Order: sequence, then structure tokens, then C-alpha cells
Amino acid sequence: MKATPKILAVTLAVTLAAGAVLVGGLALYGTGSNLGNLAASGPCAEAAPAAARLAPLARGEVAAFDASAAPKPAPDVAFRGPDGAPTDLAALRGKLLLVNLWATWCAPCKAEMPALDRLQAELGGDAFQVVAINVETRNLDKPPAWFKANGITHLTYYGDPEGKVLPAIQSAVGSTGLPTTMLVDAKGCTLGVMKGPAEWSSEDGRRLIRAALGTGA
Repeated sequence: MKATPKILAVTLAVTLAAGAVLVGGLALYGTGSNLGNLAASGPCAEAAPAAARLAPLARGEVAAFDASAAPKPAPDVAFRGPDGAPTDLAALRGKLLLVNLWATWCAPCKAEMPALDRLQAELGGDAFQVVAINVETRNLDKPPAWFKANGITHLTYYGDPEGKVLPAIQSAVGSTGLPTTMLVDAKGCTLGVMKGPAEWSSEDGRRLIRAALGTGA
């Protein structure tokens, strides 16, 4: 049967459409090139496996933990140490950091603080530290007094009287409330975020931190 011009035109249209779908699919999913591996590129590419390892451990008491699909550098915020001297996250780099923003006017913040203190007591050291940063800008004697009155003895007191840390971190992680907590690896990459309180010293919380440290779930 001899092909008619109409049949040839239809065949050509189908071939072109199939080619367009194939090209579109390659653009979307990639080939062996970096097109399909954008999440594993950038300055925090090496953190991606660790973040992926944490995702299935976001359950139970830490179910709201959101592991980063594509880890990014944590904002290098500046704040003050227990002696009032300026410091920043870069100064603490070299260990896994659980960076928690809190205030005495935030009831959920105060409720989770004992668990953070216990977590620091159990796992804190050369490889891991809880960095609880108070974000209050007035009545600056109140937060450290609250620490003392409530038996918070294992956490180092950090404060941000200038009020710059809260907007910087909330903008970086898309959080609008307190407490907000970032898990940052030793190279300064954000492995995940918790928006809201958690029982960090629970078995679920400890398992998450141990997995981030690479010491087993």
C-alpha cells in the first residue's frame, strides 16, 4: 500500500511528538550528567547522604524533623557567648550542632529546654553540642536567671541582644515561630530543621543525633 501525503504527515507529527517527550524526559530526569543530580551539587553536596540517612528517623518524638533534601550552608549568624563576648556559628564549626532558638516568653521553648539539657549531658562533647540561643532583646538578666532557676546546667548560655539571629535563621529555614531548631553538620551545612518543640532527649531524639554523627541509629 502506497503511503499518501496525509499518512506521511501524521507519521511525521507522531515522530516529532515522541522526540519532544524524550527530550523533555531527559531534561527532567537527567542522564548520566549532572542534570539529574542537582540536589547533590553545591558546597554542601557531601552532606546529602547524611541528610538522607536522617529522613526515615524522623518519627515518634521527633516526627516533625524535616531532613534537608538538598543541604545548604547554615546562615553564619553572630551572637554572644556566656561572657558577653561576640561569637558566631563558624567559631563552633568542627562538630555537629543542634542550634535552638528560644525565649522565656515562649512556653513550648521552656518546656523543651530540660530535654535539650539532658541531650547535651548525654551526647555533648568534642563531636556534638546543643547551641541554645536566647533571642530576647530586653530584660537580658531574665534568661540566664531562668536557666539557673530551672536547673539547666549542661547548656552553655548564648544570647542575641541585637535581635539579628531570629530573622536570619527563620528566613533561611522558612520558620515563623519559636522554638526553631537546625541540625548543622561539622562543615556548617544544614541537615534538617525542626519547627516547634520536641523531646530531644528521648530515644527517638538520641537516635537521630547518633545517626547524624555516624555512630549508628
